[in-house]
Amino acid sequence: MGRNEGGLLAQLRRPPGGRDGRIMLLAQFLDRAGSGVWAAASVLYFTFVTRLDAQQVGILLGVAAVAGIAGSPLAGQLAGRFTARGLLIWSHLVRLGAMVLLLLCDSFAALLPVIALVCLAERAAKTLEMLFATRATGERRSTYQALTRSAANAGVALGAGVAAIGLAVGTENAYRALVLANALSYAVTAALVWRTREPHGGGRVAAQAGGGPDTAAGTAVETAAEGPTPSPWRDGGYLRFVLLDIPMCLDDSLLNVGLPLWLVNHTSAPHAFVPVFLVVNTALVVLLQLRVSARAEGPHRAAAAVTLYGVAMLATCVVLAFGTGGGAWSASIALLVTAVLVTAAELVRSVTSWELAVSLAPDRARASYLGVAGMAQSIQKSAGPLLLTGVVMTAGPVGWLGLGAAVAGLSVVQRRTCERRLATVRPTPTTTSAPAEAGSAAPAPAAEAHPVRPVG
Repeated sequence: MGRNEGGLLAQLRRPPGGRDGRIMLLAQFLDRAGSGVWAAASVLYFTFVTRLDAQQVGILLGVAAVAGIAGSPLAGQLAGRFTARGLLIWSHLVRLGAMVLLLLCDSFAALLPVIALVCLAERAAKTLEMLFATRATGERRSTYQALTRSAANAGVALGAGVAAIGLAVGTENAYRALVLANALSYAVTAALVWRTREPHGGGRVAAQAGGGPDTAAGTAVETAAEGPTPSPWRDGGYLRFVLLDIPMCLDDSLLNVGLPLWLVNHTSAPHAFVPVFLVVNTALVVLLQLRVSARAEGPHRAAAAVTLYGVAMLATCVVLAFGTGGGAWSASIALLVTAVLVTAAELVRSVTSWELAVSLAPDRARASYLGVAGMAQSIQKSAGPLLLTGVVMTAGPVGWLGLGAAVAGLSVVQRRTCERRLATVRPTPTTTSAPAEAGSAAPAPAAEAHPVRPVG
């Protein structure tokens, strides 16, 4: 699209959103670094410091993940009344307080509400980050999302490295120091967000004069001055997109749960090969996300790319079904190939989910719609591991083939669903949108160059 000139480093120096975009990228890097520390150390902290057994750890993390599902819609609703910037700062401060409180908890009953609060605030923060970036970067949001993915993965890698030092020491104080390191990342991140400016428009996602036509479900045109604000919970077309987006996020569970467990329990590959999956994933995301995003920029390109996700996931499952049954070397090579393929799916998904969630939502209710869209990843994080361990891997190669075929088929359905809605929600400027363009001089050139992008 000609938007990503100069490569990754040049884009990081001059990102979409200018100064605020640069600050937010640094904030997300530090946030994910802290999250990387906690992800690597949490299970061992619960095991060796708070003395929970394996069953209690599983229940704790599972229930907390379910609580996190509410974070996205809650953030979306609040963003309609308060500024996204202010809510994001509070989300980080809540996580900071919860991490400090965690150090005082030594029982399952005390830990459960604390970890649930962490997950709730984390999902809210991610939705608010997306909303803030969408408003600050405008039509270049796909480029910004690519930079976010690169910065986030680099942060997670740094956090995992810091955690490795603490885990190597292995004392209770070392584990507590890792918790404090995570808490510190939230404090610094909140301070960085405080230095940004609220994107133009007053902060709340409300009606904008001259913003162009909106529709609640693709059936009626609404303006800022008439009719109630559309609700995503009554918008069947958008809810269908969110429902189909849940299996379009399965690459996350496949990479973090499916591949390690399949290696350990069903192949002869060495167990020490498991960290390679994360290394390959992180390196490819940092190097390739910007290029992939450039090829899927814009709502129609993003909709078309959804089928590529299905193809990549199908190829991943086929390799797992037929390529991992040999000796240690052949199984290791096959698993390395699957790590590359599932990362390719992730690279596509990170663009399509972001772009389509924004483009399919009416502009004047974008906050609440994005809050509902964020539930797809939360639900997947809760249900995905259960699907893989309880159904797919139990069935063996047939299970992998069934999963791959199902995701590929659903990707085709998702693409067609999105294309039909885009044709209705985003009319061409030669018809319905012409009066809106006449009323505002600034948006007109952008609308002509990119007739399908969301206004605002």
